[in-house]
Amino acid sequence: MTPTKSYFRIIAGKGSMHAQTCFEHGFIGCDWLDNIDLTDKLPENWREFNHDMIPIYLESNPDKSKVSAGLACGMMHTICKGINVGDIVFCPNGQGIYFVGEVTSEYVYRSNEVLPHRRLVKWYGKGVAREEMSKPLKNSTGSVGTVSNITKYAEELEALLEGKAPPALTHSDATVEDPSVFALEKHLEDFLVANWASTDLGREFDIYTDEGEIVGQQYQSDTGPIDILAISKDKKTLLVVELKRGRASDNVVGQIQRYMGYVKDELCEQGQTVKGIIIALEDDIRIKRALSVTNNIDFYRYQVSFRLEKQQ
Repeated sequence: MTPTKSYFRIIAGKGSMHAQTCFEHGFIGCDWLDNIDLTDKLPENWREFNHDMIPIYLESNPDKSKVSAGLACGMMHTICKGINVGDIVFCPNGQGIYFVGEVTSEYVYRSNEVLPHRRLVKWYGKGVAREEMSKPLKNSTGSVGTVSNITKYAEELEALLEGKAPPALTHSDATVEDPSVFALEKHLEDFLVANWASTDLGREFDIYTDEGEIVGQQYQSDTGPIDILAISKDKKTLLVVELKRGRASDNVVGQIQRYMGYVKDELCEQGQTVKGIIIALEDDIRIKRALSVTNNIDFYRYQVSFRLEKQQ
């Protein structure tokens, strides 16, 4: 059943520094382009918003890249427009507790105040402790970036709010034959990000960061989120990485090409090029045929293994 409301984790300022203020004064917000009232500048489509606001953001922040600008403007639109009245926000306080509340207003602007781009929130009396969450939910709520859509965990989130044990977690891929392999594969992206520096890719590329924080994981494009966005150490090439559990089909070639087109058109600085990499457990003849006529997409296989060793 599709949830009738959406759920978002929003960090209130760097290091959750404004979480208590948000809780005490009944709002959530952000502070990019804090001197601009966005009341008449919020189209329904975030792509239009980014098109209009990225040049303004870059003019105000000349040290930032288009990648950083796109991320900031996209999250700003989500907070100011993409979240609906009635949606639920989870705001970490930096001490292991998430304040939880319901959004009660459309966008409001509060000039010269902290996080001036605001939505009013009716906070609940009870928060949620991070230690009570399942590992997948912890990963999602702990993801990089100010905003994270955690709606897919709606059932677990509602159970936590009601003080009940979270429902048993299941996976949606009924074709996975070996559950032990699936258990390892479902954390493939997090594992790759955590161990990036020790991989072959890590010798040539770095996952995109902004002010020391990774922003290149699940980077939002206008055709969906890019699993990993990286940049070469010489800053000349942007790398789009698409991860597939199990066998990859030829459909993924079109998918990664769409992401690469977005990166080329919207994120590349002058002189930069785009490369793609598909990572999967297996390939087949169709994807081999599709890749044989591309010159900027490579295919990598990953291996999953599980072993127990008795300690003497």
